[in-house]
Amino acid sequence: MSIRSADSVLSLETIDKTYDGASKPALDRVSFSVAPGEFFSILGPSGSGKTTILRIIAGFETPDRGRVVMGGTMVNDTPPFRRDVRTVFQSYALFPHLTVRDNVAYPLRMQGEAKGPRRAKAEAALALVEMSPYAERLPHQLSGGQRQRVALARAVVSRPKILLLDEPLGALDLRLRQQMQHTLVQLQKELGIAFVYVTHDQGEALSMSNRVAVMRDGRIAQLATPREIYFEPRSEFVSQFVGRSNLVPIRFEPAGSDFVAVIEGTRLPAITSDRPGPARMALRFESVRISPRNGVAGPSSALPGIVEDILFLGTNCEVAVRCGELSLIGSIPAERDTTLAVGQPVHVDFDLTSTQVFRD
Repeated sequence: MSIRSADSVLSLETIDKTYDGASKPALDRVSFSVAPGEFFSILGPSGSGKTTILRIIAGFETPDRGRVVMGGTMVNDTPPFRRDVRTVFQSYALFPHLTVRDNVAYPLRMQGEAKGPRRAKAEAALALVEMSPYAERLPHQLSGGQRQRVALARAVVSRPKILLLDEPLGALDLRLRQQMQHTLVQLQKELGIAFVYVTHDQGEALSMSNRVAVMRDGRIAQLATPREIYFEPRSEFVSQFVGRSNLVPIRFEPAGSDFVAVIEGTRLPAITSDRPGPARMALRFESVRISPRNGVAGPSSALPGIVEDILFLGTNCEVAVRCGELSLIGSIPAERDTTLAVGQPVHVDFDLTSTQVFRD
């Protein structure tokens, strides 16, 4: 799904950015558009350019080339305070000497809004994030999750067209991060404004977003829906960075009029190609099926293997298996009494419905 510039609240058009003294660009011809009311995430490892994109949208950086367009108007030279954009940072950036209510009302105060209306709007924003009972407290009297909710309320109190979120959950523990993900999705749906969310956490991006741009070395490696990125990665990098995959060497060998994939001497008839030669197959951990051998013959496409290691992760177990020269990891549901043990002979079979094959 692509968004036309004419239908967007935000468009970046072939943006380049190289910082002084850098040996390579921070951004290289980056283009995308964000629709009104869309939850759009920018996902990538450190140094991939995602925060630079956010700073250019906010107006804190100027691109070397390209255009930033908001509401049909180019804003390259528009200062941050004149853009209809608000930013939520990981550090919260609350004023320690102001109450929660006054922190939230501060942007309206700077806009010159009267005390009565700005207090009412601050109260409404606090209600959106379920922080009304804490209106009179100071920031140091709040937990990390509560401070993050206050920062959100302050960012949305003036109802901007675009809300930028720069890894806002990074400082929270796992339980609070998961809770805040639900809060963000509900808030975005209720407000109907566009969220542009920067993260290195694939779980956050996949669970909350309408679309995700996966960044690598200043370029967009793939821009698609979460399901498309997970099940149809366009490159080895995306298949490895989003989700967990085994990257398995295979070879295509003649089989009738086609060529069929062969792995460790075993044919996989479901994987075919129009030309022979080596390739690599990305297998999600959950697509690897592992069953005890117990003297029983496995499926014709199964590999014999030996369990090398088992990691118990609560809801599932990750099982490392050695199949000849090949090491594979499979994810299986965890049970109270495990049926697998280190050193146990097993059959390894595959669910190939979402498998991707890559060639040089």
